[in-house]
Amino acid sequence: MVDVSAKERTQRAARAGGFVAMAPATLELVRTGGCKKGDVLAVAQVAGIMAAKRCWELVPMCHPIQLTGVDVRFELVCEPGRCGVAVEAECRCCGETGVEMEALTAASVAGLTIYDMLKAAQRDMVIDEVRLLEKTGGKSGHFVRADDSNEPQISQADDALLATVVAVSLSTKKGTRKVPQDAIELVAGSGVVGDAHAGNWHRQVSLLPEESVDRMRQKLPELAAGDFAENILTRGVELKELPVGTVLKVGEAELVVTQIGKTCHNDCEIRRLTGSCVMPTDGVFAVVTRGGTVRPGDQISRG
Repeated sequence: MVDVSAKERTQRAARAGGFVAMAPATLELVRTGGCKKGDVLAVAQVAGIMAAKRCWELVPMCHPIQLTGVDVRFELVCEPGRCGVAVEAECRCCGETGVEMEALTAASVAGLTIYDMLKAAQRDMVIDEVRLLEKTGGKSGHFVRADDSNEPQISQADDALLATVVAVSLSTKKGTRKVPQDAIELVAGSGVVGDAHAGNWHRQVSLLPEESVDRMRQKLPELAAGDFAENILTRGVELKELPVGTVLKVGEAELVVTQIGKTCHNDCEIRRLTGSCVMPTDGVFAVVTRGGTVRPGDQISRG
């Protein structure tokens, strides 16, 4: 390995991208959570993070690096001539050498994991476009890939206000309406304290836009917060348009979107109450990455 002991320790970061091309029907399995192996993007995200941490064991001349942060984000793309999952990995450290290889490894392994999760549905998927997008820090300075410099980043952090929390609710039993609360407490890696859906899984917190409930209120004006079993009722953003992997600041807490919509329970109380349910089509699910209190009136912004 190259001796870097004389180099100055600086803050360094790198972003890498990739793309897994697939048929629209396969992409729909990702979007709806229909893959039999589980949540495709949640598993791929963890795989990418783990790969970044072990890059030095895979690439012979890489230094072991103490990473200070790893993010893996996704965007579902389906347009003429291009259909699949875009991957973006970002790594950060304070050290003598950069983290470009860690970011590239994370993007590559996330793509491989997406393939593995979906190969039973389609075996001719293509993992493509693995490339360095940007790096900062070190003697060579700031690099931005020329053909990506004007393209929007996937779920990049910005503090733009997205929405407002209208109500917060919880329930002690799955498949039932939730009861509005003055506040809910979120715990990292678990979910809402006292809620039946809390636990070590990918759907710890549910969010639903009040705009969707308003459409249902045209038939049933008495519908209230929590009737669709959502933990957080929002106003101001079409939640289902947010890519999986989007980081959200909600009050004091931070969430990562893991799933858009879900399969509805045909015999659940919500469906019996309303005759239909907007959660499967318009709701999103997330895991808690930073705990804290969430109250009505709190702002929601990108993390």
